[in-house]
Amino acid sequence: MNMISSQRWNFLRRVLGVFVGRGRGGEREVKIVMGSKLRNGELMLEMEDKSGVAGGVRDAYGEDSATKDQPVTPWTVSVASGYSLLRDPHFNKGLAFTKKERDAHYLRGLLPPAFFNQQLQEKRLMNNLRQYETPLHRYVAMMDLQERNERLFYKLLINNVEELLPVVYTPTVGEACQKYGSIFRRPQGLFISLKEKGKILEVLKNWPEKNIQVIVVTDGERILGLGDLGCQGMGIPVGKLSLYTALGGVRPSACLPITIDVGTNNEKLLNDEFYIGLRQKRATGQEYCELLHEFMSAVKQNYGEKILIQFEDFANHNAFDLLEKYRTTHLVFNDDIQGTASVVLAGLISALKLVGGTLADHTFLFLGAGEAGTGIAELIALEISKKTNAPLEEARKKIWLVDSKGLIVRSRVESIQNFKKPWAHEHEPVKQLIDAVKAIKPTVLIGTSGVGKTFTKDVIEAMVSFNKKPLILALSNPTSQSECTAEEAYTWSQGRAIFASGSPFDPVEYEGKVYVPGQANNAYIFPGFGLGLIMSGTIRVRDDMLLAASEALAAQVTEENYEKGLIYPRFSNIRKISAHIAANVAAKSYELGLASHLPRPKDLVRFAESCMYSPIYRSYL
Repeated sequence: MNMISSQRWNFLRRVLGVFVGRGRGGEREVKIVMGSKLRNGELMLEMEDKSGVAGGVRDAYGEDSATKDQPVTPWTVSVASGYSLLRDPHFNKGLAFTKKERDAHYLRGLLPPAFFNQQLQEKRLMNNLRQYETPLHRYVAMMDLQERNERLFYKLLINNVEELLPVVYTPTVGEACQKYGSIFRRPQGLFISLKEKGKILEVLKNWPEKNIQVIVVTDGERILGLGDLGCQGMGIPVGKLSLYTALGGVRPSACLPITIDVGTNNEKLLNDEFYIGLRQKRATGQEYCELLHEFMSAVKQNYGEKILIQFEDFANHNAFDLLEKYRTTHLVFNDDIQGTASVVLAGLISALKLVGGTLADHTFLFLGAGEAGTGIAELIALEISKKTNAPLEEARKKIWLVDSKGLIVRSRVESIQNFKKPWAHEHEPVKQLIDAVKAIKPTVLIGTSGVGKTFTKDVIEAMVSFNKKPLILALSNPTSQSECTAEEAYTWSQGRAIFASGSPFDPVEYEGKVYVPGQANNAYIFPGFGLGLIMSGTIRVRDDMLLAASEALAAQVTEENYEKGLIYPRFSNIRKISAHIAANVAAKSYELGLASHLPRPKDLVRFAESCMYSPIYRSYL
């Protein structure tokens, strides 16, 4: 009763006719005793008390008196108590319910007598997780926890982020997506398929939470470096949004994972009897564009102008088109293009303290010219242009890209995709990466190819031959697709390389010295970036905001980090880092006139911290 205002309670009693009782499992319910039936073609509402006598079972829905051809509408308003409270992940506290709470909410006998506070629950669950030898089993255990006790899930993730991040995110989430059909238990987001065309707005309204602030959406065509996983790509939006909450403090109820299912070209999945998606080849062309446009329009109609839509793991040919098409009409952000670029730029800015010079003094060579590669390259060029006041076209000349056919040069301009054309510089054709390295003599080598073992010993040794401290970033995910391992980078460079990767690697000992590899993980950027957009009420994303996020992240690298060869801060401080990123992004939004939450807070860092979700249990008394 304490969860329903007295005014609303009296209204329910007068208009609908209600009773308060103890339902199934001791559940305390406010029942609207009204069954609707069709009699002689007319809708009849039954308002009489359906209570049984002598403690008998109530026929609250009118089911017993209805025949099979008489539809019944269940009208129910429930206050979470008893068994239903224990099954609600938003409110369940398990053994942390106090004696008074157990009495007040009919939990006596439904729980063992012991009381475990949240700290003890966390200790017990971490002990259990560490017993699993297989990362996928830890992933499944964490997802099970999220589905039964939301606050404890986030408490674990926040307090043990360095240990659990590889479990709920890359690299384990890649394997989880590959096996999603087998481990699927209950929906954690919305599945919108071609079958819902013309009804997407209606589907969005089926989601129980109405105050959505951020959506992460994928069509599953390019999941990490694993390719087309179709509907099973849902693991990516779910994982990303759990990090929005744990690392960026966005409320779980404000997050909505969505998978757009237009089919899959993965024959293995199409022939898998347990595949959970549409069994058809991918829709393309007009059919695909119409579905995506309906989705984007429905999202804006249902959630408003300031809903953040993060595109995730779309294939190159769609990712660039979608970002270009909707960036002027919606609040959109592509993590593969923009988030990756921002986190890599932050690492490059911080690495300047180790290698010296400015960004404009360095030469960059990319292996991979897709979403990530071209996105990073463009943001580096923007930063160089901004710092040197040089034209963007001039800044781009410091950056070279290698794709599957070799170095991107002017003579290939007619045969390459539009997003690669800005990087086609004057140079003779070069087919192999090793030859490109020797010809260009880069100071920075960046891998975004999605192909493992491509930074060979010859490539690393060539980098060392003309660099005192070569900067090597092997960014492809998951670990199996990394261009090289940390051990290979340090060993082949005789410990001279400054190394970071997309997936985590353990520290490496080489000739008596321990090297700690950094992780250029998008999770540094997107949670704080999203929080900054949300808390300022930003209506559009601009590149200057990405530069602001990069600079904020680079500023969080400490001298202690540099001494270990790290170009990124430790994840253990991620909420503090996210608050500073959010503040920088919000400040840039206010500066550009794109923020709608006015007046601007005086202390944006403190305001960001005050906006963050806390997983601490609440009292229900």
